[in-house]
Formats: sequence, structure tokens, C-alpha cells
Amino acid sequence: MKLRLAITLTLFVAIAVGAFAQSADQPMYPENSLTKVSEHVYAVMGFPNSVIVVGNRATLVVDTGLGPRNGAVVMREVDKLAKTPNLYLTTTHYHAEHTAGEQAFPPRTVLLRNIAQQEEMDTRAMPFVEGFRKRSALLQDLLKDVKFRPPDITYRDEITLNLGGVTARLFWLGAAHTEGDELIFVEPDSALLPGDIVQNKMVPYTFASMKNWIAILDKLEPLKPRYVVPDHGPLGDGSLIAKYRAFFVDLQTRALELKGQGKSADEAAQMVTAEFKMKYPDWQNMNAAGNAVRRVFADSQ
Repeated sequence: MKLRLAITLTLFVAIAVGAFAQSADQPMYPENSLTKVSEHVYAVMGFPNSVIVVGNRATLVVDTGLGPRNGAVVMREVDKLAKTPNLYLTTTHYHAEHTAGEQAFPPRTVLLRNIAQQEEMDTRAMPFVEGFRKRSALLQDLLKDVKFRPPDITYRDEITLNLGGVTARLFWLGAAHTEGDELIFVEPDSALLPGDIVQNKMVPYTFASMKNWIAILDKLEPLKPRYVVPDHGPLGDGSLIAKYRAFFVDLQTRALELKGQGKSADEAAQMVTAEFKMKYPDWQNMNAAGNAVRRVFADSQ
């Protein structure tokens, strides 16, 4: 059992590192480069997009960047924006670019995560960090001496933070990209911070469940957010949810059709990837479609 778990984890790391190579041209956040999304929401755009939500009582940061040097860039932007010293930090999922910069945040920072995500942090976060370190001297430097600390607060399904004049609802709707995907909805700005669950014409890797991913998108649609800040890629509005769902349903339908014809998961993955490169020419990271097809096959067992 332990050997099987180790092999599975190694494969997860290999896929994630491949995803990094395809989507992270620049692993460092630029200095003094902040995008104002709405009245209370700001984004440091990069790998990934880190979000700062500013209230009169406290500030919330969502995702840290890849290693402490990137986390320090985010923290410098927080220092410019924050109205009080009260600081919360949360992460959308356990992958290194979202979590490995937490050491740059001061001791007063209150770290929050959902329980499912924290369980993945405990077992998978460091192997992912180690996988990224091996890619280049720059990544080795960015991720040297990375350590993770236990969260101050964990929650099962949702928790709401009153930041003063603005609230952030942190919630978990089940496994999709990972087991512990967190989403954040900011009011009164009507801003959705969906992690990797909603992106802008970018195909994500599916490590957990394609079926539940579509169900999560169905639950997000009624929010009708004015602003959507994906973890990767450009910003958008609530229409991204329907567009993303339509893509996934199209992929799921085609994968199940090929499965019904007796194709193996690997054969279907190759066929769908080739077809969808032609059908969706402006979508990035289409090689990840094969991974999604395999998850559709697994979901249908």
C-alpha cells in the first residue's frame, strides 16, 4: 500500500511539474505591479495570481506565490494597502505556487484552510516543492528552505471573515482540480476568487474529479459574480463560469462517447486532445485535456 501511494504521488508531482513548465514563463512576481479589480479587491498578476482583499478591520491574502521571495513581493503590496495590522492568509489548494511563499508573511498572520486541503498539505505539499526544485537553478533558489506551518484555523465546509466593510466567504464544494479546492466570494464587490476551478480559456489538470468539477460550476453559476479572478491567466467576469462549464461538458461528452465505442482511456485522451486543439484553438495548455479525459473514464467506473 505504501509503495502504491508513493508511486501515485510521484506521478502527481511529474504532471504538476509539467504543468508548471507549460504555464509559468516568469516564476517571479514583478515589483510595484498591482491590478485593482474592484473597490476592495486587488491582484498581483503572475504565477499564480495572488489576491489581496482590503477591509477597514483586516486584510485577506489569497495564495502566496512560488517561494518566500514571491511571498515577500505580495507582502510589500499588502503593506501599501492595509488599513490595520490584522492579516489573514489562505490558499486555494496545496500546489507549490499557491502555498510555498507563506514564510514571507509575519507571525501575526492568521492562516486558514479547509480540512480537505490541509490533509493534502500534510501529505503532498513538500513532494511537490521538491519536484519543482529539480527543474532549474532558479527554482531551486526560490524554493530553498521552504517550510510549512500548521494553520491557525481550519473549517470543513465554509467560514466567513468580516474584514470591515467587506466580507470574504471561504468555502469548499468537494474534489475537482484537487481534493481541497477552496473558493472565495467577496461582498459587496461580487468578486469570485475560484482558484483553478474557473479559468479564462486555459485547460487545467484534473487530479480529482471531472464530474464533481462540473457540479461545482453549476453551484457557482447562481452567484453571478461581477468579477472573476482566476488563479492563472487573465481576469474576467461571471460569464467565465458558463464558458468553462460548456468546455468541460463538451470534453466529458466526447470522452464518454469514445469510451462507449470501446476506446481505452489513453486512446481517447489522444483523440480528444487532437480534436480539441482544432475545436478550441485559442485555449491554452490543451495537452492537459488528456488528463481530464482519463478522469472522466475514472469517474464513470
